Amino acid sequence: MARDSRRDSDRESGPGSGRNYGRDFGRGSGFSEEALRGLADFDRRLPPAEAYARDPGPERVAPEPAAHGPSPRPEGYARPHYWGHRERLRQRFLAGGHAAMPEYELLELLLFNAIGRVDVKPLAKTLLSTFGDLNGVIAASEARLMRVEGVTPKVYLQLRLIEAVSHRMAKAKVMRREVIGSWDALMSYCKTVMAYRDTEQFRILFLDTKNTLIADEEQAKGTVNHVPVYPREVAKRALELGATAIILVHNHPSGDPTPSQPDIDMTEAIDAACHAIGVEVFDHIIIGKERDASFRSLGLI
Repeated sequence: MARDSRRDSDRESGPGSGRNYGRDFGRGSGFSEEALRGLADFDRRLPPAEAYARDPGPERVAPEPAAHGPSPRPEGYARPHYWGHRERLRQRFLAGGHAAMPEYELLELLLFNAIGRVDVKPLAKTLLSTFGDLNGVIAASEARLMRVEGVTPKVYLQLRLIEAVSHRMAKAKVMRREVIGSWDALMSYCKTVMAYRDTEQFRILFLDTKNTLIADEEQAKGTVNHVPVYPREVAKRALELGATAIILVHNHPSGDPTPSQPDIDMTEAIDAACHAIGVEVFDHIIIGKERDASFRSLGLI
């Protein structure tokens, strides 16, 4: 209030007030009379002291938008419930691991790296409700992901990176290993790579004389219910790799792994082509979302 009183007295004192204020303020300061008059004039034009009293304080903050959800609160409202949420979530994950955390919180942790300074919990929950679970979110196509409000190219990139790491880790458990002794790991790998695809994918696992997995190759991609496979190309590739047996694997995006008649016909054609060069078709696995089907177990090979 001292500033207001001084300014009011300056106004009341008329044109000479600035000179008087300059002498009082600058006595012994070494500033010129002209500089002091300018400073006095600047002081008169400052906003009132109350204008500087609008500090939001420790419990009031500027609004933060949400990646997907309700509109942000107006400036000056009480701190939102998610204030400090990111750090709390990180510390809980580091202290206790992921076992006790719901999927939406794990997804939040992933989204933190793609979206800054935004409450991402609404977006995480929307993605899970749209794609079913964390597997579905990570495997979702770019076109489907980008239709979700709040998803950005950085979000898509982050999900693709997580998918790539999970595929590499699953593959490392089965490559150069004997497939019979690591069958569960092999099926886990196939499910990780293929179960949540929205189009059909056809892969071939190539085995050597000890039934060790020496190569895993994607042969073709197709539509939601068909993938083109050429028996001659399959047999040719087996020869190139020196494989003595192969396992055929493809997925059914519908989730039902029951073999169709086209699946059976294709398997018979590949088996005939490989038999001609001394390569065995060890099995044909169809991957569904919850279960899989083995042609060998079903007596189809």
